[in-house]
Amino acid sequence: MDHWVPVGLPAAAVDSPSIWSSLIRHPWYLLAILCLTQILCWTLAPALVNVSPPNDVVEGFMWGREWVLLTYKHPQLPAWLLETSHLLTGSFHWPQYFVAQLVISATFVFVYLLARDMLGKTRALAAVLLMPSLYFFGWPTPQFNHDYTQMPFWAAICWLLWRASRGGGPGWWLVLGLVSGVGLYAKFSTGLLLLFGAVWLLSDARARSRLATPWPWLGLAVFLAVAAPLAVELYRMDFLPLTYAAWRDQWVLAHRSRFYYISVQIAGLCGFVLVLAISGLLRRSPPPEEPVARSTLVYLLWMGLGPAVLVMVASLFAGAGEAWGAPMYNLAGVVALALLGHRLGAVEMRKLAICAFICIIGISGAYAGIRWTKCNLRGRTDAVCWPAQKISDEAEAVWHAAAPGRLDIVGGHPLFAPLAGLNAYDKPSIFTELNMQYAPWITSQRLRDHGILLVWPGHDVPPYLQAWLGNIPVKTVLFDWSLKAPPVAISFAAVPPGAPQLPGVIDSLTRPGN
Repeated sequence: MDHWVPVGLPAAAVDSPSIWSSLIRHPWYLLAILCLTQILCWTLAPALVNVSPPNDVVEGFMWGREWVLLTYKHPQLPAWLLETSHLLTGSFHWPQYFVAQLVISATFVFVYLLARDMLGKTRALAAVLLMPSLYFFGWPTPQFNHDYTQMPFWAAICWLLWRASRGGGPGWWLVLGLVSGVGLYAKFSTGLLLLFGAVWLLSDARARSRLATPWPWLGLAVFLAVAAPLAVELYRMDFLPLTYAAWRDQWVLAHRSRFYYISVQIAGLCGFVLVLAISGLLRRSPPPEEPVARSTLVYLLWMGLGPAVLVMVASLFAGAGEAWGAPMYNLAGVVALALLGHRLGAVEMRKLAICAFICIIGISGAYAGIRWTKCNLRGRTDAVCWPAQKISDEAEAVWHAAAPGRLDIVGGHPLFAPLAGLNAYDKPSIFTELNMQYAPWITSQRLRDHGILLVWPGHDVPPYLQAWLGNIPVKTVLFDWSLKAPPVAISFAAVPPGAPQLPGVIDSLTRPGN
């Protein structure tokens, strides 16, 4: 047996009659405390200081109410989770942060399960205690989007594949197929991990032998069945998400240094290396008498570091968004403990725990302080500073003063139009980019029957909206958003059903090439 290597602390530490030794004897207790701390701190900190949700979250809320499988950017599992959180709570203010931390905590749990099977309970707990020191598990998580929704799926796939290939029953293969398929609904880049998993499955003799049984193939059938609706919708949309990805790559190449992505990833790992040093795991010590099995280490390096390294290399030649690597460092702590775990003792474990809680509490506190200061004292424009509720209230007031019926559609500026619709009682749909390909829930008939509220920043009408307005009056409102910076001007124009300019505008929207 070259897996599930049990490793523990010195007997003296375990026998010590203290709360700490009790937590070490029962790692699930400390893991639960860690997850609860993560959820509490990273839900409260942004909820207390962010007046509006981050950009991606606003977009996700607006798309979530449409319940579509796919948009021109990504599959829509994150948007479904956001909409569900709103339906359950009635709020657009804090549930998204709570959902984000449930996702992060689920990742902690799956990483623990994999590490426990490979390294034993103690090292598994140590591996998870290292995770809060990674940048991707802290500061960016309030911006709940596709990159962070992937995290638990990547961790779960790594655990399920290991379990299934190491003699697990047929259920492991079936669950692996299900989780792998659902993972694609978080983001298509989950396919990168599946590709790495397939290569490992074919290269590892013990894993490859499982292919002689029917269970891996049944798991594959489950995966294909779950993923099939996405494939059909992707084809129906003329592969728009792939077009978007190519455009995004070109934008990154044009606006970022070729070493930008790698620099961000290295910076995000600095805290991790610092905690390794503080804990004493980087000190010199005799080599372990029972090193981790080679097959285990190969799996961890391949699945845990392979995708991250590949994307770093690819970023030198193609664009890569800095957050795309978010799910690719889930196993960094497990790799570290596989290599350095023989140095883990009671003192090192205690230092890891202290560092983990300092990272969670300290960084979330710093987030709250810096975000509040940027908005209110420095006057730095940021999506989380805008008064979303007041903008939505004004949008509905303008609409109902000018047009009959409910506010059904909002459009215009890509930041302010979604904010206008977010908290609106009528729950309007967003006409993304005023493009029916990007917002297929908006049809020509719907525009004719319900009209649209246009929203943009500033007083002047931007050129792309001039054809929509004609002689329609524009209302510009000043919104306070900062203690120091001047108010922001936002303009509203209600284009009611039957407006004389609507047929011409709609015809231009539906004309081939537009």
